[in-house]
Amino acid sequence: MGLLGVGGWLAPTPGVAQTTSPAYFDTHVAPAPTKLLPFEVKQPDKRLSPFTGMTRRHWQDAARYLLSGAFSYVHKLDDPMQFPKEPGKSYPRNEGQVPTEKLEGLCRTLFMAAPLLKEEPGLTLNGVKVADYYRHQLGLLVDPKSPSYIQPRAKNGGPSQILVEFGGLGVALFAAPEVLWDPMPQATKDALAATMLSYGDGPTVPQNWRYFNIFILSFFESRGYQVNKKLLEEYLQKQLTHYDGQGWYNDAPTYDYYSMWAFQMYGRLWSEYYGRQRYPEVARQLNENFAPLKDTYPYQFGRDGHLIMWGRSITYRFAAVVPFPLMGLRPAANTNFGWMRRIASGAMLQFLQHPDFLEDNVPTLGFYGSFEPAVQPYSCRGSVYWMAKAFLGLLVPADSPFWTATENEGAWATPALANGTVFNKFEPGPNILVTDYPNVGAAELRAPCHQDSSDPYRGDENYNRLSYNSAFPWQADGPNGEVAMNYVFKNKENKWEPLRLYTFKKFEDGVYYRDAVLQSNKDVQLHLAEMPLPNGILRVDVGQSPTATDLHLGHYALPQLAGTIRRSTRKVGRYTAHIIDNGTYQLAIVPLSGWSETQAVDATGLHPAAAHSTVLNAVGTTSPDNHPVVFGTLLLWKKSGQKWTAKELLPVKNIHYAAPAGTITLTMATGQQKTIQP
Repeated sequence: MGLLGVGGWLAPTPGVAQTTSPAYFDTHVAPAPTKLLPFEVKQPDKRLSPFTGMTRRHWQDAARYLLSGAFSYVHKLDDPMQFPKEPGKSYPRNEGQVPTEKLEGLCRTLFMAAPLLKEEPGLTLNGVKVADYYRHQLGLLVDPKSPSYIQPRAKNGGPSQILVEFGGLGVALFAAPEVLWDPMPQATKDALAATMLSYGDGPTVPQNWRYFNIFILSFFESRGYQVNKKLLEEYLQKQLTHYDGQGWYNDAPTYDYYSMWAFQMYGRLWSEYYGRQRYPEVARQLNENFAPLKDTYPYQFGRDGHLIMWGRSITYRFAAVVPFPLMGLRPAANTNFGWMRRIASGAMLQFLQHPDFLEDNVPTLGFYGSFEPAVQPYSCRGSVYWMAKAFLGLLVPADSPFWTATENEGAWATPALANGTVFNKFEPGPNILVTDYPNVGAAELRAPCHQDSSDPYRGDENYNRLSYNSAFPWQADGPNGEVAMNYVFKNKENKWEPLRLYTFKKFEDGVYYRDAVLQSNKDVQLHLAEMPLPNGILRVDVGQSPTATDLHLGHYALPQLAGTIRRSTRKVGRYTAHIIDNGTYQLAIVPLSGWSETQAVDATGLHPAAAHSTVLNAVGTTSPDNHPVVFGTLLLWKKSGQKWTAKELLPVKNIHYAAPAGTITLTMATGQQKTIQP
């Protein structure tokens, strides 16, 4: 998002990372006196929604539930939308950032308030009339005497977090003008227009941020104000250049959920409220870019709808599902709306029903509970309500097929995803491979990322894992070489350094190929080849280095959920499988070639789902003089309680490396031979 500056956010300086942690700044907001229990689906409709019980009414219940948590901090109209601060790197870090913090809470909670108010203008929470509250607070934004006052952008002011929030406010004003905008005094409207346009008619960050300017300019132009239409049209055209196919926009430079909860969501709503009438050609292109999602994006979620933990701002969680309900605005033929809603509702319940999701009635900064390794310094406590973008789906009419279709499991219920198989969906525009594993109902994603550690938001575990899986949220790296689903190398500074510089090569014959180099020493190289199997992954990676270098490869990690994580070994052929089991899943690693030993490594504070976790690490060393070493590894999984067969633990009989060509021949347990050319 950017680095925090005076009065808001500034774009990061290329190549410069934050290196110091400022002293903790406490906003002294007391926790709410009452505590919300996890969300309950009351009177579930198992006829229309046999898997989740969730209908449009339950989505409204969920929005009201989350909004009531926010309103437990509001007792009168003057009270800001401000929440208890979590320790750690989140902002505010000084008094000057507090107005921006309050603005985030105000504008982002409107993502769920606006759709509710549109159908229930008299909504009251915690004794406060919700519509009156938001209109009053919008007036305070332009009242110089108010602690919530937002100064107009200085003439030479750059892009800031204020621009982000005003862009979101533009969405809410478009969605429910009859409740939020029309009743306000003209003087307040004019003052708000002047302040918001000072940010919208200005510089931005060349990525999804342009939509914040676009929404501000578009809303006020639609209300008769003079705006910079030349800048609006410039930003619209530039946004279109980020599209790379299969529904994916690159966020300059990475792929992540910003493609969905920013590019696709903003484009869809902008077209609906403004674009089709005034810029029909742009709206047409945006619709064409949205259309592939129904055939690609659903595969990225588990059978139960669970979301893959991947990319920055993961605290926004189920905001990632917002394209699914927005498909119902102008329904396209051959869309399986029952599957789309099953996914969206399942992802929502993944978090709303988790006991660690709320703290002090507000979602934590984390994935389930608080998880500092996943927090970006541009986030405050109210930032989490970006997830409420999912409830913009309530703007879709009640008679839309998104709401009326019967829930189903889509492709998971077809022979293509039958038990005992593995299903790959390669998307050549972004070079993303999505894999579905019917045996456990998990989805997995691989994406090439080439971001070094100087990027404070992308040069880390949010992007640098070898793959991301809906059943196994990523674990952070530890200082002693603890690693999950990546390689770490002992670098020249005697520290464990992960791979983060990947170059995609090809996806061919079920194998995904990338090259990778170590950031601190690009002479340390790995030629990566991975083949998804019904019960896991076969890795055949060739490492080269001018000197002998210690390295670890990690499996996914298991959180300790109840009791201890059981460990066992099993001899299979001439190899040894190391197995861990947490009562929900079991993971197995079988080192096939290149490794000296396998370790089960316990960790504390590195996993998003529990304080304690265990990961299986393979330990090895590269050969000197750039002599290639084939690191062959099976990374396998099953549900707990299921027995492993010998063929499941050893689906490959032999790995033969032919030098100098570098060709690797695999002999599978079925007798089939497979050639890999890393």
